Amino acid sequence: MANFEEKKCLITRNLQEVLGEEKLLEILKQRDVKIYWGTATTGRPHVAYFVPMSKIADFLKAGCEVTILFADLHAYLDNMKAPWELLALRTQYYEAAIKAMLTSIGVPLEKLRFVKGTDYQLSKEYTLDVYRLTSVITEHDAKKAGAEVVKQVEHPLLSGLLYPGLQALDEEYLKVDAQFGGVDQRKIFTMAEKYLPQLGYSKRIHLMNPMVPGLTGGKMSASEEDSKIDLLDNPANVKKKLKKAFCEPGNITDNGVLSFTKHVIFPLMKPNEGFKVSRAKEYGGDIEYLKFADLEEAFAKQEVHPGDLKASVEQAINKLLAPIQEIFKDCKLQELAKKAYPAPQKAKGNPNAGNEEITPAKLDIRVGRIVEVTRHPDADSLYVEKIDVGEEEPRVVVSGLVNYVPIECMQNREVVVLCNLKPAKMRGIESKGMVLCASIDEPKQVEPLLPPIGSKPGERIVVETYEIGEPDDVLNPKKKVWEKLQADLKTSTELVAVWQGNKLIGKICGNAVTTASLVNAPIK
Repeated sequence: MANFEEKKCLITRNLQEVLGEEKLLEILKQRDVKIYWGTATTGRPHVAYFVPMSKIADFLKAGCEVTILFADLHAYLDNMKAPWELLALRTQYYEAAIKAMLTSIGVPLEKLRFVKGTDYQLSKEYTLDVYRLTSVITEHDAKKAGAEVVKQVEHPLLSGLLYPGLQALDEEYLKVDAQFGGVDQRKIFTMAEKYLPQLGYSKRIHLMNPMVPGLTGGKMSASEEDSKIDLLDNPANVKKKLKKAFCEPGNITDNGVLSFTKHVIFPLMKPNEGFKVSRAKEYGGDIEYLKFADLEEAFAKQEVHPGDLKASVEQAINKLLAPIQEIFKDCKLQELAKKAYPAPQKAKGNPNAGNEEITPAKLDIRVGRIVEVTRHPDADSLYVEKIDVGEEEPRVVVSGLVNYVPIECMQNREVVVLCNLKPAKMRGIESKGMVLCASIDEPKQVEPLLPPIGSKPGERIVVETYEIGEPDDVLNPKKKVWEKLQADLKTSTELVAVWQGNKLIGKICGNAVTTASLVNAPIK
């Protein structure tokens, strides 16, 4: 492909933003562009990785020289997500998985360069540049740069502040013209543009993908089991996860299933190939779309049913995953997967050895919205609420809040709900959850907790430093799991909900759960 305009079109299609577009054109008029994409080797790569992979395919079609960086040192510095002893294994797994993904979509691996961060980031020259960078960048700018990427806590570790600077230096040490990443990394990119020239290095081009919603509607996360499809998920699991996926009729703005077709399925289609949506004859029969814009318009007009779209995307995903799973039938790769991502260990060194450690990760706490509320017919102090917690049907929850919150203040109220208590009958009505409240006894006051700003019904609430792990389906009442964890739940002097001093935050939005006025109050 000789036309530099066509190359630019391929490089930039479906991107949300390009910083340095004029420089991109200047280089393309003279030679091919050198681009790098980096990934921290933490959670298992999942189906959303096809989004950057499809862009890497575009870059290669445009003749770019592409480097893939396995950022093992970054993975360690990002609040110690992966201990050192697992980093080498996880980096091997990432390399195998990403090569398998690229093979699945027909990308020739010989045109790619694979680099491990620690191959050069521990060198004398790089280390000296890290020190040089710390002499010019302010703590404020370092923290601001990592705001969307590095875990944010009240008292951040210095390692997390170094992370954005390392990513900026990678551009120089990998000798590239451009860095590709998600728009969530924009602040790191602008920091690199500001500070690299202060070290005598040139400003790079930055290519940014939009943040593609996960299947639950928020960011697709390796640690959010229902939000992502693992590369090794069998067709039955793919079907189950897609069935749970958020895909509201006519909704084209917050739809992970539709976004996947835009950013993965359509870019990977061959010329004149269409995306077929299978439909029953009574609903118009099968229909094929050559352009995503036509599919999007049809979905917006509700001409395409969410169930039919999901079924068609399911087929496309299974087609992408089949060659990867064939590669991973290799015994050595299966063994690597087990070692890189071992099953959670049971607690050791205590009188209860052999019992699983009880941590807040066991709690399934979600943002909810009360869609209907009535007085309990047989109990004057109880409300019966129907609460939307992101499931197909609202949950029935019984709460003893009649004496503390007027009924008109309960309707459409957003609340924080513990969803995995064992269902219990309260005066004849089964309650499938608990509205969490701050509560003091003298004088008796009860306030429902306030969900994080920017959260939506169904969003998981997690405890800082305990984000990894899936909650129990049902908390074991015999082991008193809730009672043991609840003992350390309270509100702080800043009106923030905490567990042993760690904030309760929205897993997607990252903001804190709060209370209106009760400080140092137990949460029940």
